[in-house]
Amino acid sequence: MFPAQFEYHRPGSIDEALALLGEYGDDAKLLAGGHSLIPSMKLRLLEPKHLIDLGNIASLKGVRVEGDTVAVGALTTHYGVESSPEAKGALPLLCEVAGQIADPQVRNRGTMGGSLANADPAADWPATALALDAEFICKSDAGERKVPASEWFQGLFTTALEEGEILCGLRFGKLPERTAATYLKLQHPASRFAVVGVSAAVTTDSAGKCVQARIGITGVGTHAARAAKTERLLEGRVLDPANIAAAAALADEGFDAGSDMHFSESDRRELCRAYVERALLGVLERANAGQFQP
Repeated sequence: MFPAQFEYHRPGSIDEALALLGEYGDDAKLLAGGHSLIPSMKLRLLEPKHLIDLGNIASLKGVRVEGDTVAVGALTTHYGVESSPEAKGALPLLCEVAGQIADPQVRNRGTMGGSLANADPAADWPATALALDAEFICKSDAGERKVPASEWFQGLFTTALEEGEILCGLRFGKLPERTAATYLKLQHPASRFAVVGVSAAVTTDSAGKCVQARIGITGVGTHAARAAKTERLLEGRVLDPANIAAAAALADEGFDAGSDMHFSESDRRELCRAYVERALLGVLERANAGQFQP
């Protein structure tokens, strides 16, 4: 199928892109990697009159370490994150997540910012953005606005991005010492989207007691969210298989888990609990082996 007719724009700067967005308003759509937008246009689910391609804005690309912060430009491809020496040296969980996204073609074209702005309930990045307490950097004519990950995901394909804003990048703070982390998912065999995906970052003391747990879950509800009850139950307890099992049993609480042609609601909840337990056991294995995030 072919999309409806539209006018194509390729700005060279953020200011130019914002000017176009302000001029055309609801008649315009921003193009990043295009893996969600272009198919929607071909199916005539979306019919923007103006397409603003951000791909020529160099300042929106790349991974940089700025002190205790890892900054990722919104137009950085998944492969760009996966292969980044800066990410590998400062926050290797980002590389681990990026390497599990879809296939090489998608990883070479799709972008972190595009995925997080689209907020597909089965996408991989949202769980990790939550687990790492990412900060979303948005810009508009009014200036720059910073949004914590805890406020970004608001519903099905719905985020805190406001009208006239562009998501320009993400910032991830350095993790505390003795933090082990992993990302684990059950992937759909065709799309490789997450049926359920769990990103877990756990900090322990020298005795193996959990000091802090942050667990982001994608694929279960209408949008990614933290497993708050599991986190609270783990904190202050020794990170061992028994405590992990007890905490994981609460992982699906608070999620509006739905059903589809593949899984019932009860199946999806069971998968959520099981994959949280498996992810935490993976974190425990890494912690016992001294494989902590830098």
